[in-house]
Amino acid sequence: MIRRIALTGGIATGKSYVANKIKESGVPMVDADVLSREVVAPGTPGLAAVRRRFGPDAVRRDGTMDRVRIAQIVFKDKRARLDLEAIIHPAVQKAIDEFFATLPKRTPFAVADIPLLFETGRENQFNAVVVVACPRELQLQRLMERNKLSKEDAERRLNAQLPIDQKVKKATHVIRTEGSFEETDRQVAELIKKLAAK
Repeated sequence: MIRRIALTGGIATGKSYVANKIKESGVPMVDADVLSREVVAPGTPGLAAVRRRFGPDAVRRDGTMDRVRIAQIVFKDKRARLDLEAIIHPAVQKAIDEFFATLPKRTPFAVADIPLLFETGRENQFNAVVVVACPRELQLQRLMERNKLSKEDAERRLNAQLPIDQKVKKATHVIRTEGSFEETDRQVAELIKKLAAK
């Protein structure tokens, strides 16, 4: 049985950096964010459902989903966010299950990178959960710098997710990212060694 490992964290905790390091080490990996874009690509039933729920302005002239517009709506309106998640999450979940099912049988473990793992109640579908974490103040600062957001907008995005300290409590393994890149790399290498040894 291939062990299913979930990688999660909060927005701006350094999860993408950790995911890239795991991928570079040769571990098979699937990214829920990439899948969530694919399920609302032009011509998909997902995009048609988004258009029905959010109106014609949800789709840009080039036929792609207007992500900026949708983000502005869903981060201010919880009902809208839940509706969007109801369109995207089931299709993403199916694609992740297919990823694990099609791996070579000898694969010891593989990783699914799922930002909203706990928020969608899917942690029980995995043998272990790795949480990438840093202090909330650092998260806020990184988010404001990276996405050019006001403090208020950054807070709103953080508040749409389960607080990082609660995710840490539910984790099997934790990678802390407030130190240097070398320190993070060391933790990732250690984690891979641990998972491969099981």
